[in-house]
Amino acid sequence: MYLDLWNLVGGLIHWLMVDVIGEILNWLHLYGLADWLGSSGVLHILTIIVVGLIILVVGMLVSITLIWQDRKMLGRFMDRVGTQVGPFGLFQNFADALKVLVKEYIIPDAADRLIYPLAPILIIGLSMAMFVTIPYSQGFYMSNSDLSVILTLAILAVVPFAVLMGGWASNNKYTLIGGMRAAAQTCAYEVPLLLSVASVVVLTGSMNFMDIVAFQYENTWLVIPLIIGFIVFLVSIIAEVERVPFDLPEAEAELVEGWQTEYGGMRFGLIMMSQYARSFVGASLIVLLFFGGWHGPFADYIPAGIWFVVKVFLVFILFVWAWAAFPRIRTDQILDLCWKRLLPLAAINLFIAVFFKTMGWF
Repeated sequence: MYLDLWNLVGGLIHWLMVDVIGEILNWLHLYGLADWLGSSGVLHILTIIVVGLIILVVGMLVSITLIWQDRKMLGRFMDRVGTQVGPFGLFQNFADALKVLVKEYIIPDAADRLIYPLAPILIIGLSMAMFVTIPYSQGFYMSNSDLSVILTLAILAVVPFAVLMGGWASNNKYTLIGGMRAAAQTCAYEVPLLLSVASVVVLTGSMNFMDIVAFQYENTWLVIPLIIGFIVFLVSIIAEVERVPFDLPEAEAELVEGWQTEYGGMRFGLIMMSQYARSFVGASLIVLLFFGGWHGPFADYIPAGIWFVVKVFLVFILFVWAWAAFPRIRTDQILDLCWKRLLPLAAINLFIAVFFKTMGWF
């Protein structure tokens, strides 16, 4: 069953504004106000606001869940208990959210008054916007564009510029260094990332997530023929979301908290949540491009959306594992890994994809 969130919300708003509130206003002889509330422009704006709020809430719930998984797994990897607030430590994130909510919001005197508050808004907005482009099953998605792959990667590529804006606008040497590191790192790793995605597009002949998942259902998961591309994509996406061992832009040991140093209160909380939102999108991309999307065994008993979520959280385990297993590496080592290792591997993987396609094996 296809769930069209846009039309569903639009229909509910039309019923509320026209059939309920509009009738009440007409009964009160406020015909002009009733006509204005029922106009297409007002209904369209309200639909955009409500859909945006739904995406924001879903993104925050996903981020909270990933933070909980991150903490519990790191506790196991490090042989410690981990979070303990509430059953299974589930309430720890809500306690932390309450803590940052009550903190005072302070703007540094020398900070750029326009760009400083704008940067975290852009980061969280762009991170949540990617949830629109990700399909969760054959019948549950918010957008089904023929260029959905490119759209998702384009939004992901804009986030580093917002990070650089925040680092520069804070007028702090630590934040500026962190912003420059983030820009250099993410822009570099986008090259092997795009090349690994290009190999998937070559084999499937489509830039639509639906078509890519359908191709894997009819043939095989692309992680098998494109194992090199999967490894390149995995490392690149971890670097894109700035997780350990690629979290040098934050590097609390030498940059206090990197480009986030001057952000406090809920703005700092939203920045951290946006990182986990992008981690969810990165894990979702891996599932869609290499692990068959929402398809799995026992399809008659387990809904496709459940399979998709399970696969995403299993892939996220690899992100946490990398955090626990590898130390932070220097900037020059990060760039050497990208240009001297991942880029040649991504080119080889693309050649393999072209060879398979030319031979008609897929």
